[in-house]
Amino acid sequence: MKPWELLGKATLPDGTDMRLQRRDTEYAIFAAGKLLMSSRMHGSEEALAALACVQARQRDDAHVLVGGLGMGFTLRATLDVLPASARVDVVELQADVVVWNRGPLGPLANHPLKDRRVQVQERDVMAAIARSHRRFDAVILDVDNGPDAFTTASNAELYGDRGIDAIRRALRPGGVLAVWSAWEDRKFEQRLRYAGFRVRTEHVRARLKKGGPHHTIFLGEAPTRD
Repeated sequence: MKPWELLGKATLPDGTDMRLQRRDTEYAIFAAGKLLMSSRMHGSEEALAALACVQARQRDDAHVLVGGLGMGFTLRATLDVLPASARVDVVELQADVVVWNRGPLGPLANHPLKDRRVQVQERDVMAAIARSHRRFDAVILDVDNGPDAFTTASNAELYGDRGIDAIRRALRPGGVLAVWSAWEDRKFEQRLRYAGFRVRTEHVRARLKKGGPHHTIFLGEAPTRD
């Protein structure tokens, strides 16, 4: 087996080392030496976008927030289901990840950052959400490995009561919160329900019908009225 080739390095705000590496045709991002994501497994990210945008895709003025750029697969899947008139804000904390997606990772998801509907914000997604009010038809979070923070401890705030309340206020009435997770989290579901969301979960394979590990998608529909 060929060794990994280092393509890029970055440091997260908490000091965690993050690396973009390639082996043959596979690209992978590692955080603290642990595999964070791989180009070989992105079916559940595509399912995340499709489930989140069931309602938004029917609106000519759809406005969606994608939190976490990753390798661009979630953003690409979001763009593929939305109308040409839609707007998509993609919020990514790490500037290096944006650079990687404009460079070696770009072809993997057919260069989603070149789509005219996309606006990139290099900032903390919590800050972007907190400053929004009834703006989004869907908030799609592919940040960290789910509600139990894996790479950045500050992500815990996003999935806590304060973050959930901010997301609800950022959504239009009846808007949808969709969260990708590597595992189930009953406490997170309870927090969503307590905040007034109508909650359901979907379990999908990393490669969809081709198999792979099981991932969880949390879906919360905001109240149609306060």
